[in-house]
Amino acid sequence: MTGVRGRFFSFEGIDGSGKSTQARLLADTLRAAGHDPVLTREPGGSAGAEEIRRLLVEGDPDRWSAETEILLFTAARRDHLEKTILPALNAGRVVVTDRFADSTRVYQGATRGDLRGHVDRLHDEMIGREPDLTFVIDMQPGAALSRGLARASGEDRFEDFGIAFQERLRSGFLALADDFPDRCRVIDGNRPAEAVARDIAELAQASL
Repeated sequence: MTGVRGRFFSFEGIDGSGKSTQARLLADTLRAAGHDPVLTREPGGSAGAEEIRRLLVEGDPDRWSAETEILLFTAARRDHLEKTILPALNAGRVVVTDRFADSTRVYQGATRGDLRGHVDRLHDEMIGREPDLTFVIDMQPGAALSRGLARASGEDRFEDFGIAFQERLRSGFLALADDFPDRCRVIDGNRPAEAVARDIAELAQASL
């Protein structure tokens, strides 16, 4: 569709909450409506960021400190922003990303130490961009963790931190939604994927 302004949608939530599925379903819905969405993910979404992704999501849970993770995630996000997100937005396309800076705010900034200030300062200096609309998929941690581990993707470093970590993550994402009420929408993920997708599509299309 011509004349459509670039819009930036992100999906957030705990591991196994269905973010990736919902991001893909939204991209499919937008495509069917005549848009040309860019479906991407973090960490990753560009060649350089995908290389950093493997460092972050594979291996022992104690492989990196939270401080080191913040630097790695920010480096990956900067490359993602330069190579994928900004070019698409400048071309008037819709970008749908599975995770963005909010994940770093919660995973490293809130649940692995009081590092939120460091995350926000790095974000302001090196990224400087927030999504137009963020969908926080809220789900019971036990069910989400079981789903995430069942994938056996090999990218389960954060799932290996256990249920207590996932419970802290859930609280962190809900608190973050309160911090950014203008762009964050909490979506009940404890429902069939189709029902969740309908709610998300309605909100997304209304904002275009």
